[in-house]
Amino acid sequence: MDEQALLPTAEDRAGPSWARSDWPLPAADDLTRALDASDMLVEAPAKVAAKAMQVAQASGADPATVARAAQDSISAMMLIRTYRVRGHLAANLDPLGLLKRELPADLTPEYHGFGPADLDRPVHVGGALGLQTTTIRELVDILRRNYCGNVGVEYMHINDVEERRFIQERLEGRDKEIQFTANGKKAILNKLVEAEQFERFLGRKYVGTKRFGLDGGEAMIPAMESIIKVGGQLGITEIVFGMPHRGRLNMLGNVMQKPFRIIFHEFGGGSANPDDVGGSGDVKYHLGASTDREFDGNKVHLSLAPNPSHLEAVDPVVLGKVRSIQTMAGDEERSRAMPVLLHGDAAFAGQGLVAEVLNLSQLPGYRTGGTIHIIV
Repeated sequence: MDEQALLPTAEDRAGPSWARSDWPLPAADDLTRALDASDMLVEAPAKVAAKAMQVAQASGADPATVARAAQDSISAMMLIRTYRVRGHLAANLDPLGLLKRELPADLTPEYHGFGPADLDRPVHVGGALGLQTTTIRELVDILRRNYCGNVGVEYMHINDVEERRFIQERLEGRDKEIQFTANGKKAILNKLVEAEQFERFLGRKYVGTKRFGLDGGEAMIPAMESIIKVGGQLGITEIVFGMPHRGRLNMLGNVMQKPFRIIFHEFGGGSANPDDVGGSGDVKYHLGASTDREFDGNKVHLSLAPNPSHLEAVDPVVLGKVRSIQTMAGDEERSRAMPVLLHGDAAFAGQGLVAEVLNLSQLPGYRTGGTIHIIV
């Protein structure tokens, strides 16, 4: 036997012809790098540091002061970057104060080399947070109000730079803290009370009856009201909702304005259909509805799609309905009809249909101009 024939050839050493060049996946990709605050700086820190050096030199500072100004700018940019990546970990999401959580060490100025004596020294940040020059004390105060308040924001894993900047422009700065007027607070409280009392009444009146209540998630109702109101101000004329069982009765009564007597009639065993309509109908927490709501003179048509017992099955139906409304109306900018999808927390992560509609939404033939997703 020819021993040379048993030796591997160049083609053998090159591997199988069907091998994929993109597999196995690299240990670090765009997602993992974005989640590592130490991997990447933003806002062109080298340019920011260079500008800081120019400012220091123009003021006649000595070389040591110039070098310190450059280092301060780089460290300040790193501090900003860390809050963007990890600030949500320190957000105040426990209104009862039951949990005692330590502030992550890398969100402190000391971690980035700023001691107590450095907190009031001017630092050049090159336009970040809408500021050219600030102090570390003010910088930390703004970052904590923007990222560690009652709303946590996690977005730095997004690959698209423009999408990240879109969020930053609406989130960062001295005046970007979420505030409500006195009337706005009263309106929110009113809808919260309506939502909670609705669930309490059903719990007392129809003990043990399936209702898939919104207990613990009543904030969804004023959130829906806000979406409708702001949507109308921005030119939205139609909103299509899709949601599971949980909270549907509350949504029907307090947002879609389905008469409560009809909902209670269904609890008593009555049909949702008129007497002269044939068919067996459906359970009350599957039913949809449509109505018109008006805020500040802006009328918005609302429709809540009927939902089967299959989790998330309504998602593509809602998106398809919105796309058809836009197509029939010639709305090429996709700016007058909007889908809103509500998900259960486990269903959002576990149902493949969710990932499918998210991916389809980026294709030209399926695009709706954006969907609001709310996870309850």
